[in-house]
Amino acid sequence: MTDRESEDGAEEESQPELCDWCGAVVSDSTEWYSVVPDSSAVHSSDPVLDGKRMVVGCSREHLAELVEQYKRRPFVAGELFAGKIARVLEQHPEGLSEEDLVRETGLTAAQIEVGAMWQNLEFLRWRKEFGDDSEPSE
Repeated sequence: MTDRESEDGAEEESQPELCDWCGAVVSDSTEWYSVVPDSSAVHSSDPVLDGKRMVVGCSREHLAELVEQYKRRPFVAGELFAGKIARVLEQHPEGLSEEDLVRETGLTAAQIEVGAMWQNLEFLRWRKEFGDDSEPSE
């Protein structure tokens, strides 16, 4: 089965791409692709692809702008670790022991702590900016 075939063997119609820089629809196969580092990118099932984002430009110039934009964006390890933890926990809603979480995520216990800390700090930042910043009721 090729990328363009469905499970029943029928040829699938290719979908147009959108330029990640300007939003232009590119349906004539003239798009440009690159993979950039991005700590917020966590693949749904393949940990090898974590921390990498594919970007699409309608021209070489727009692709270059995207690549430069991602070069300026900080790569935050805690953000990536939090995403890896979330992916595993979604598969185990009943919860996991720390030992199982280490095994399932491929992270160390220290990296799990960093990921959890990053997630908690982001929650507090979001809550302060957008949510109810009053003390939680008991």
